[in-house]
Amino acid sequence: MCFHPTLHNKFSIDPPLMEATLPELPLDILMDIFTLLEIPDLVRAGSVCPSWCSAYTSLCNLGQYKQSQTPCLLYTCETDSESDARLYNLVEKRSYKLTLPEPPIRSRYLIGSSNGWLVTADDRSEMHLLNPITMEQIALPSVITLQSVAPILDETGAVYKYNFWTRATHPPRTFALDELRRYLHRKAFVFYDTSAERYIVVLIHNPRGQLSFAWIGDNKWTWLPPDRYFHDCVYKDDLLYAVAGQGEIFAFNLRGPIVTEKLIVDVAKDYIWENIYIVQAPCGDLLQVWRLEAENGYGGDVDNATYENHTGKIDIFKVDTTAEKLVKINSLVDHVLVLGLNQSLCLSTEEYPQLKANRVYFTDDHQLYLFGHKNNRRDIGLFDLKNNSIEELVSPQLWSNWPPPIWITPALTELCPTKVPPYPTPASTSQFYYPASLRAAYIFFCITIISAYLISWCSIL
Repeated sequence: MCFHPTLHNKFSIDPPLMEATLPELPLDILMDIFTLLEIPDLVRAGSVCPSWCSAYTSLCNLGQYKQSQTPCLLYTCETDSESDARLYNLVEKRSYKLTLPEPPIRSRYLIGSSNGWLVTADDRSEMHLLNPITMEQIALPSVITLQSVAPILDETGAVYKYNFWTRATHPPRTFALDELRRYLHRKAFVFYDTSAERYIVVLIHNPRGQLSFAWIGDNKWTWLPPDRYFHDCVYKDDLLYAVAGQGEIFAFNLRGPIVTEKLIVDVAKDYIWENIYIVQAPCGDLLQVWRLEAENGYGGDVDNATYENHTGKIDIFKVDTTAEKLVKINSLVDHVLVLGLNQSLCLSTEEYPQLKANRVYFTDDHQLYLFGHKNNRRDIGLFDLKNNSIEELVSPQLWSNWPPPIWITPALTELCPTKVPPYPTPASTSQFYYPASLRAAYIFFCITIISAYLISWCSIL
């Protein structure tokens, strides 16, 4: 795996090198330790001294870094350049500046986040995957391969506008290149299919919240019927589960030559009002979540410049696939939800102790509000399910209101990984041998030392 040369600088705080005071550990032991660090600490550790850098590089190049990461909030600031974004780390409660590749991040629409990758739409409404940590970027199939979009060409044969069909029986609407994304894209996801051993991108788009998908490497999008105003998706057991506006859940098998579908839960309510999410709990259960905005008088005498949208209520249901119904639950107990334009997440506070139990971490994803009030304050915070109250994530607000902030779980994953030979034991450390129990104790001891060192390093700030 190759990284942008400034990757270390993103999380660096420029302490003096202290190699002489650090324990000289075998490379394989260092790599075992580094697999337990979150990405900011991993990157900082890799810049401490040559031996730690070697362990960091080997770990990343061999694809052995699998440590679960706490979600971060990616956002932009008015005081930064057009290509800069910031990453607010919930563990450290601090932000890092990231300089991202062209096109400028502030000129893009952020339409999704999954597995450490952003899905963006540029000023031609074309979509890209972007990993803000590794700086890798992948172009997705053109929007003109979507069923409802057709190009309009100028005299040179270049695309200069789009026709967009909102209804099959109506004439198309014509949009400039940078206008289509406002009306077309709704939410996008990057999933890994373990059976196919490939990544797939799923797009919810207009008209009517349709679904289309493309495997990484495809040159066109494949449309998925039916039209059901889909809101959210999750990938479970190599099936795509999609929830629609009235609570219906469909399961799609996308791997064969013919896509198959199955209705898992039928209509659960008579109206489309809430934002609806589908998420897999750590135990494997599926949850359906309804998020309703607070009553605020929108549509009356409202000042559009100061109007604010707020989350007012969140209802959570367990999906009973056997009975084909939803069962309401009143508490997440020791779990949290992470909702927004990201892939919806359910996390255990035992695994992520920095997160507050029985809370919903949310960002703004109300489509009409986002695009109709680009400069207005975003709806971001923590919803306490016990008392139906909202806590601020951080105060004062750190972020610009556009593009809207989005949750992302940092990752060093390549979407098209190459096969590499098994990691060999370095000759220089072959004389070290540790029984399993002693090795575990030794690693724990070293983690304690390294953690203390990194904490003291951060205290320099």
